[in-house]
Amino acid sequence: MNLILLIILMASLVYFFLTERTSNYVKILTLQGTLLFAIALINLIDISTLALILILLETIIIKAIIVPQFLNQLRRTNNLRRVAQSQVAVFYSIILIVSIIIISFFAAYYVKNQYIQLSFFTVSISTVLGGIYFIIIHKNLFNHIVGFLIIENGAFLLSLAVGGEFPFLVSMAVLIDILMAVLIIGVFVNKIGSTFGDMSISSLNKIKD
Repeated sequence: MNLILLIILMASLVYFFLTERTSNYVKILTLQGTLLFAIALINLIDISTLALILILLETIIIKAIIVPQFLNQLRRTNNLRRVAQSQVAVFYSIILIVSIIIISFFAAYYVKNQYIQLSFFTVSISTVLGGIYFIIIHKNLFNHIVGFLIIENGAFLLSLAVGGEFPFLVSMAVLIDILMAVLIIGVFVNKIGSTFGDMSISSLNKIKD
């Protein structure tokens, strides 16, 4: 079951680079949140009940419900349907993201350790690097928020790869940081959208004038 969930998660990561609709970005993040919920439910049965409940609530309520609703509100407020094409052609992005997955696999094998679940480690590293690349190739601030959330999902999965109690400590700290960043950027983006009429980072150049 873990393998199936991780394959779907990897497929969702690739799909981020195939679509340009902001609504699809939100749907994929909702899917990833649901997948992380299922993965946590299956693999964290040995930790304390309270820790398990908090982690499950984090994934299903915050990742799969609250954050997607926030993003939907953000894109509706700024009238975002499609974002401008990325600075890199889709074909090259797909090649690169697949290469990242392959390299992550070999890297996980190289650091093989009895305390690390290699499948989780591989997918988590791929997701983090994929999120960073997603931010790099897009100018739209909405995409930057999406990229940060992809990175956070990878960080959460990485915490699952290294132990039973560790996910609770790491995911809580990372989640708070990311949520604060999303909320702050959200307010910032709303201000840009109402002031400049678009959400491209090139709009920030107008501040200099």
